Amino acid sequence: MKASVYIATSLDGFIARENGALDWLPGSSGDEEVEDNNDDFGYKSFMDSIDTLVMGRNTYELVLSSGQWPYGNKHVIVLSRTLTRISDDVPKTVELRSCPPQELYCELERSGAMHLYIDGGKTIQGFLAAGLINEIIITRIPILIGSGISLFGPLAKDVKLKHIETTSFKHDFVQSKYEIRA
Repeated sequence: MKASVYIATSLDGFIARENGALDWLPGSSGDEEVEDNNDDFGYKSFMDSIDTLVMGRNTYELVLSSGQWPYGNKHVIVLSRTLTRISDDVPKTVELRSCPPQELYCELERSGAMHLYIDGGKTIQGFLAAGLINEIIITRIPILIGSGISLFGPLAKDVKLKHIETTSFKHDFVQSKYEIRA
């Protein structure tokens, strides 16, 4: 089974402001120039390749607050120690779990899952620390926000990466794909 990260960061490596705000992301404030761009930065192709999305509570709540559920009937697992129920407004393919990444990974592998999308800062950090991530796709947005929520937190050991490819997009976005070296 493969587990991938697909995420955007500021150039200085933050996925959100300290308060969780994403107002620095192009398009978050109705930026017409970016919204008129039909390029999805490979997102649709990536989403077509995955069968299960694993996200943390903060990411889930952010997605819920944005309006319509964007993942259709894709299998989504929300990892949380504090959330007690899933909203009635999402498909029945969304489930709530509270378990370590390794346990969930093994269960999903036994159930026949083939490609996981791991999303959300703490969730990504947990799966990475457990050695469960195979690839990381990072789109760097050309802005420095100075402080915020870092994509990568402290690690018990170095994580070596192999650069696969880098693509430049309109609006000076740069997307790099890395493979985790064992």
